[in-house]
Amino acid sequence: MSTILQLAPQNVWKHFYSLTRIPRPSGHTEEVAKFLVNFGKELGLESFTDEVGNVIIRKPATPGMENRKGVVLQAHMDMVPQKNNDTVHDFEKDPIETYVDGDWVKARGTTLGADNGLGVAALMAVLEAKDLRHGPVEALITKDEETGMYGAFGLKPGTLKGEILLNLDSEEEGELYIGCAGGLDISATMEYKEEAAPKDFVARSITLKGLCGGHSGMEINAGRGNANKILGRVVHDLLTEFDCQLASFEGGNMRNAIPREAHALLVFDASDLEGLDAYIADYEKDLNDEFAPIESGISLKIEETDMPANVVPVEIQDNLIDALMACQNGVMRMIPTIPDTVETSSNLAIVTIGGGKASFHILARSSSDTMKDYLADCLTACFSMAGMKVELSGAYSGWQPNVNSPILHAMKLSYKQQFGTEPAVKVIHAGLECGIIGANCPGLDMISFGPTLRSPHSPDERAYIPSVQRFYDFLTATLAQVPER
Repeated sequence: MSTILQLAPQNVWKHFYSLTRIPRPSGHTEEVAKFLVNFGKELGLESFTDEVGNVIIRKPATPGMENRKGVVLQAHMDMVPQKNNDTVHDFEKDPIETYVDGDWVKARGTTLGADNGLGVAALMAVLEAKDLRHGPVEALITKDEETGMYGAFGLKPGTLKGEILLNLDSEEEGELYIGCAGGLDISATMEYKEEAAPKDFVARSITLKGLCGGHSGMEINAGRGNANKILGRVVHDLLTEFDCQLASFEGGNMRNAIPREAHALLVFDASDLEGLDAYIADYEKDLNDEFAPIESGISLKIEETDMPANVVPVEIQDNLIDALMACQNGVMRMIPTIPDTVETSSNLAIVTIGGGKASFHILARSSSDTMKDYLADCLTACFSMAGMKVELSGAYSGWQPNVNSPILHAMKLSYKQQFGTEPAVKVIHAGLECGIIGANCPGLDMISFGPTLRSPHSPDERAYIPSVQRFYDFLTATLAQVPER
């Protein structure tokens, strides 16, 4: 039995524990969807999956609350599958192993899945509770949010009956989000003919790891290192300083996670190895100096390895590394009217070179559609100059804030009554599902909030225990104070 079962509120943590037992990486949500539908049916509630695999559970109003506006409690069932390089874990088979560390709940070497498992657990607690006051409640638990918001995109107009949507997928307790950035996936690909590795050369593998990584929306402004950009820089300098050639490169595995590790394989002229080990050691020290104190423990290692049969032709290699160096990554612009909030950014999320194919995948975000288009044009130009084919997909608009929202007014009053302070009202740079759901279901009054999480999308993900009680208390109080129709 995990110690998280003894945490308060127990009705939330017990459901979160159940979710940690069910493997649910993006793209593999069938089992958790069945679990959620069965959970609703066992409570005697209308429970089903829609055409794309979203779970919907409806709970009637409690006596005397029938005249209140219907509320949709929304969260997503999938989680980001990230683990440390030395952690043995199969996200499609193995449960998440949690532990309590002071005021935080963490996982052993993997992502915790509190994003968005705690949101799902909270709405499960509401559905199960018999002592709450609320109007009609509808749970919408979407699939595959982390890999492209496919559940939200597939939601059919008319599916939802509620008039207010409470998205439970924000990550700072005490903050109410009323708007978010839009996004766009950019893929650049190329096929090339490999050439035989030069004779009298030797192979070296170069591995970069130890970076913090994190959420490419929430933490893009933290100044953290991107493994693809850093190792690209290392390879660029090695190609300049030594007689060597690239055989392969790989880094990152999730579009919305800042890549933490990357690996390259190069072949070197056996007569030009003098000083190579010292060069890498000095480079490692320089990187740690540059990124301190944001990053600590950056590891850059070089090792002997077996010679590959083939390498990337020099001209192709140079074009690809130039594109890797030139690719816009990180914050591009802050919101002019809200200077402490990111407006436009990009995350060079996944890079793969080898076997005659090269691919780069970037997630671009912006709360301005015109700036999002401009960033896409910049990235398209960068990769086109390298001779790559560029495709844009998965575009979604941002969620425009409504400062006159009735539910926002009610929640601000409720929060101050409960906790004695005003909640912060913000626009978030991450891509919440509210924008997509709002486009599919016009007229919804929407707010996003949640417990405090740190470093989601990385193995350092953790949930702040005291914030979960406040989050759940605020959620239930909000349901009791929903305006009348």
